[in-house]
Amino acid sequence: MAIQLSGVHILLTYTCTYECDHCFVWGGPFKEGTLTLDQLDEILTQAAELRTVEWIYFEGGEPFLYQPVLVKAVETAVGAGFKVGLVSNAYWATEVRDAVEWLRPLAGLVQDLSVSSDLFHQSDEMDRTARNAAEAADQLGIPVGTISIAQPDAGAGSVIGQLPLGESAVRFRGRAAEKLVSGVPLLPWEGFNECPCEDFRDPGRIHLDPLGNVHICQGISIGNVFRSTLKAICEAYDPDDHPVIGPLLTGGPAELVRRYDLSHEASYADACHLCYEARRLLRDQFPDVLTPDQMYGSAES
Repeated sequence: MAIQLSGVHILLTYTCTYECDHCFVWGGPFKEGTLTLDQLDEILTQAAELRTVEWIYFEGGEPFLYQPVLVKAVETAVGAGFKVGLVSNAYWATEVRDAVEWLRPLAGLVQDLSVSSDLFHQSDEMDRTARNAAEAADQLGIPVGTISIAQPDAGAGSVIGQLPLGESAVRFRGRAAEKLVSGVPLLPWEGFNECPCEDFRDPGRIHLDPLGNVHICQGISIGNVFRSTLKAICEAYDPDDHPVIGPLLTGGPAELVRRYDLSHEASYADACHLCYEARRLLRDQFPDVLTPDQMYGSAES
């Protein structure tokens, strides 16, 4: 079945100023992998060829670490008719006046700026820079919102979904599967019989990383735009035949364990946790699918 994408989320870089415990993609100061302007031009051309994509998001890592490249890519995306969004930790918003200058080249181009602000992002300091970024965006007419992830050990509500207004729960994949599990209650693996986070039959959007991998979920690739095209990848997509997505559709992460007879722990924090740990065990078997090393915390480059 062909995917009808409405959004492409481009991970401009794996490098980040922070090394947050909840990060899906293991971003950090020493993580390498950044898209070039030529590569971004090619990706945007491929996205336009689909004729269904409305939104392009630039994320990371931290995309503002490469601000000149980011601005040029945003201009190219807008020129191609896309709506553009950005996700940032706002490390650059040391003062409102400074933040205005960082954002000024993007005014009139960006239709959504999402700023991370939570205790994972250096607490009070992050709250200050997030407020500065929001005020600067308001001054420039850039729509702005906040992404906030609740601490998993702040009480049972953080786990079961009774979260403070405006906060999302941690998903225990990526670095969170290693760093945050000790603070939450664990549940029997057999109960995780569906994926609660992704619609694998009609995903609507994909993430595209600096190595060209097309992620249906972070760490599960369905192709590479530097070896094929986004159009060909979307047209060839068959979720039931995919060695990882197929079992997830049949019976969630628990079925992934059963299908490949994996030796594993008895209990997990959530479905993402079981899925992530199962995928780590399967990487040698499916290296082109469960990729790249960056997504599994096993590479610096």
